[in-house]
Amino acid sequence: MNQDYIKPDNWSIIEEGFDPERVKSSESLFSIGNGAMGQRANFEETYSGPTFQGSYIAGVYYPDKTRVGWWKNGYPEYFAKVLNAPNWIGINVEVNGERLDLNLCKAVTHFRRELNMKEGWYQRTFTAVLQNGIEISVKSTRFLSLDIDEVGAIKYEVTPINQDATIVFIPYLDSGITNEDTNWDDKFWDTYNLSHDGNSAHVLSKTMKTDFHVCTGMLNQIFINGKLKNSIPKVAMYGTYVDLKYAVQTTKESTASIVKYGGYTVSLNHKEEDLAQASTAVLSQALESGFDELLNLQKKAWSKIWEMADITIEGDVKAQQGIRFNIFQLNQTYLGKDARLNIGPKGFTGEKYGGSTYWDTEAYCIPFYMATKDQLVARNLLTYRYNHLEKAIENAKKLGFVNGAALYPMVTMNGEECHNEWEITFEEIHRNGAMTFAIYNYVRYTGDYNYIVEKGLEVMIAIARFWYQRATFSTDKNKYVILGVTGPNEYENNVNNNWYTNYLAKWCIEYCIENINNIKSEYLSDYNRIIKKTNLSKEEIDAMLEVADKMYFPYSEKHEVYLQQDGFLDKELNTVDHLNNSQRPINQKWSWDRILRSPYIKQADILQGFYMFEDRFTKEELARHFDFYEPFTVHESSLSPCVHSIQAAALDRMDQAYTFYLRTSRLDLDDYNKEVEEGLHITSMAGTWMSIVEGFGGLRIKNDTLSFTPKIPKEWSGYTFNVNFRNQILNVKVSKQGISFSLEGSKELLIYVNDKKLTIFPNCLITV
Repeated sequence: MNQDYIKPDNWSIIEEGFDPERVKSSESLFSIGNGAMGQRANFEETYSGPTFQGSYIAGVYYPDKTRVGWWKNGYPEYFAKVLNAPNWIGINVEVNGERLDLNLCKAVTHFRRELNMKEGWYQRTFTAVLQNGIEISVKSTRFLSLDIDEVGAIKYEVTPINQDATIVFIPYLDSGITNEDTNWDDKFWDTYNLSHDGNSAHVLSKTMKTDFHVCTGMLNQIFINGKLKNSIPKVAMYGTYVDLKYAVQTTKESTASIVKYGGYTVSLNHKEEDLAQASTAVLSQALESGFDELLNLQKKAWSKIWEMADITIEGDVKAQQGIRFNIFQLNQTYLGKDARLNIGPKGFTGEKYGGSTYWDTEAYCIPFYMATKDQLVARNLLTYRYNHLEKAIENAKKLGFVNGAALYPMVTMNGEECHNEWEITFEEIHRNGAMTFAIYNYVRYTGDYNYIVEKGLEVMIAIARFWYQRATFSTDKNKYVILGVTGPNEYENNVNNNWYTNYLAKWCIEYCIENINNIKSEYLSDYNRIIKKTNLSKEEIDAMLEVADKMYFPYSEKHEVYLQQDGFLDKELNTVDHLNNSQRPINQKWSWDRILRSPYIKQADILQGFYMFEDRFTKEELARHFDFYEPFTVHESSLSPCVHSIQAAALDRMDQAYTFYLRTSRLDLDDYNKEVEEGLHITSMAGTWMSIVEGFGGLRIKNDTLSFTPKIPKEWSGYTFNVNFRNQILNVKVSKQGISFSLEGSKELLIYVNDKKLTIFPNCLITV
């Protein structure tokens, strides 16, 4: 059974009723972020029950030494950890001498929490009876400011219900924190200064090894019934911890509250010696605005994001809630403001996987950011990889590749490989192809060919060199083969001739050489610069082309399908419907040996290739491959349902497309994979957007412009989305009656709808 405690709502994630079993899952689901920092939805007050504490700062990491039983040449020396950062949200609360702890209360009623996605805030309310018999009502509201992205704000309100009370608020900062997933229980942070001044305090700390300096700050105000109270706190400081204690006398049914502004200033953005001063400045700026005005600014900032990024669905609240949750979390994770940052697989919601970027960014996220922001944001994501090209060449060199061949990392923070499972680090090399595909995808969408001239071709040459060197000539087959790989389906390791990997290798080489020839004829001075820089010869180009021309692809004449890899038909081909539900998910129930011998597919593999290179295959070929492989697919990767939804829609199988859409959009909300307490699946959320816009909306780039083949699930009465195409914003509305377009911009736009030309004029509604 999937979890189903989240209340359906168009704009909010809502939980009602307190259940300690759900605390860790909800800490993930109600996470907040602003692109610069983020945090799990941990309680501000003391909680002694099971919890996963997590606050994170974009770009700050620790190189945790690799832990393996048997070292192999080429292993990365460390696994880069997304670091649990110093805690600034903490507010211990005492009422008549009793510490508030929901795990120890006599009763907790009227518990409710809400993540308001429309306006960008998180709120929790409850009534509790403490062990000393006092009954209190609590309301806590918090958000991370989009306007001042180094600051968050909390308003924590306590009302005694059955008697007068002395309420003590103890806001604190603590840098003595650890990661859930440390390899060696290393100390990640070194705290070197604690300070306080009136109602503010600061903790200065730095990361071990990577030497990121961080100032964690807080600034507090106390109110009674909404009126500011001049309060002088008692101060406690020791080791890694500083707190300020405020005692407030309240009568029954009066409300005492604390407003706490907190956050981080980081040496990524400030000089080390200026961090405390910078923290004081931004906290003072927040205080000057005040909680309510800062919240109003938050609402306006989110309104602007939703204006462009929103997808509306009529007639299906769970589907609507799902897509908005995905869009909201993507924007909380990455806003495109800083080219040094990327989209981590867990964003700011957990630590699993480490690293700030995977191939997910190139394969899934770039389309979302191209269409809902502008091309500069997508260009920044490509530039991030260009800036890591030298590291990618170093990564390949460590594995024995030469002459400027590049292998982009599976997981990275700074361009170095920092993933250390051999079957992925050394073998899941298809990630290299995603780098070239992202460049191709970006250029066909934006028309910005200059990117290839300025940066992209250098990356493509280095990747083509890798594929050329990685292939082996088989005299038996008289073809080039690629041995010992792991495809997107990670339930197969160390296989030969994974179709998707071989196809990408061939395509990358051909696309690279096509662009070399184009730049030679159109941009001769740039061509000469690139050839000189890369030392590329005609002989090498010819050798690469031979590998591409003679690439081997395993094929079954009997089934008329490409085989996922050599030997796939040797398995016992029992489909997923033979699996008992008690055995799911198999990655949590089976041994790895059993998984590897099974035919079960973790995620789209061959179908991933059919998605990326759709124009090269017929609908009949897609149908055959979908019908053959989907029945073996357990979809235990977050990246699987979205691709299957798009493919099912392309085949007019709308019931299947809708089922897969619900699974991708509510993967975390309904906890399909039974792991949401570890954090959300941020990068696959971009796939949810694709499943509507590319799946149901049928958006493609054809004839150098937008093309749509819209479809609508029977469960919906209509849906709308926007795309920013070459700095013109097109609104698309699909209903049972037809499809409507309206265009923002100064010039008309030629598009295709069901393969027929249609001209859209600015500020006119056109219905087909």
